[in-house]
Amino acid sequence: QVHLVESGGGLVQAGGSLRLSCATSARTFSNSNMGWFRQAPGKGREFVASISWSGGSTYTDSVKGRFTILRDRAKNTVYLQMNNLKPEDTAVYYCNADSTATGRSYWGQGTQVTVSS
Repeated sequence: QVHLVESGGGLVQAGGSLRLSCATSARTFSNSNMGWFRQAPGKGREFVASISWSGGSTYTDSVKGRFTILRDRAKNTVYLQMNNLKPEDTAVYYCNADSTATGRSYWGQGTQVTVSS
């Protein structure tokens, strides 16, 4: 069974920063492309950022230049550093592991990020 444990959400003022963490097992981490998605109230889940095993990253346009996704192989953890946060970034953020070994996608429980204006 795959577990993704997220942390780091919270309440921050516009312009502030937060860092989200997502920890998993070494087996899952080594076989997966890791990513972050978010879901705002009343909206569908949307892609935010992803990073491959080799370190290549992609971002949705609205967060480019503000968010950075990183993976720490020693800790089997992926991070989402979020700077210059805006009220429209308010959402539940979900960690995702897209396994190349099983062909399945796994999700964390979600962590709330609230940005006040």
